[in-house]
Amino acid sequence: MANEAAQQGPKQYNVGIILVPLVIIGFGWWYFGGGQERAVQNQMQNVERKVVNDAIKQYDIALGANKALDACVQAGLVAQAMLQAKDQPGYEQWKKTEAHDCKIAGVPK
Repeated sequence: MANEAAQQGPKQYNVGIILVPLVIIGFGWWYFGGGQERAVQNQMQNVERKVVNDAIKQYDIALGANKALDACVQAGLVAQAMLQAKDQPGYEQWKKTEAHDCKIAGVPK
């Protein structure tokens, strides 16, 4: 009997028994605590910002090509991208830019 106890050695705990519940609890806290929602909101803001940046680059190309009508249209598209991104100051600025560019192009706004 003493020989059997010596062969077994000290008790060992399975790491999985402790680790798995901790991972499950952590995921549940993140998912139900709003972590996923915040992550999705951050991703949407990044996408909206990329759309705005792309629209501005397209405007710069149209402006650089000395095409007044194209600049007018692109300024309107940038304003719409700002609106979609819920950027009111940016939207108002680009609406003014659109009005200015469209006046130059001879398009009433």
